[in-house]
Amino acid sequence: MHQKPVQPVFRISGAPKSLKEDIRSREVRYLLSMGVRTVCFVLAFVTEGILRWLLIVAAFVLPYIAVVIANAGRERRAEAPLPYVPDHERQLPSGPDASVPSQNNGRPV
Repeated sequence: MHQKPVQPVFRISGAPKSLKEDIRSREVRYLLSMGVRTVCFVLAFVTEGILRWLLIVAAFVLPYIAVVIANAGRERRAEAPLPYVPDHERQLPSGPDASVPSQNNGRPV
């Protein structure tokens, strides 16, 4: 089969990722950190000496780091979006003034 080359997708707005994408990326980061923690525990049983103690310390510190990393996200932007400034030149003229009495004495035309 002939496949088209994958072309990059360009983001054309400053909109943040969707909430679903953000939560998914947080879950992946957390699960990767917990996977590293599990590996540290397993290697702590296999190794000896100072490396064993470093792996045990890492296994106890990694949950804190994993939570901090997983919660990092969805921060507000530093700059606010540009305000909308209406173009008054293209504005329609105002209608007849209601305070001015009409010529037809209130009868429909």
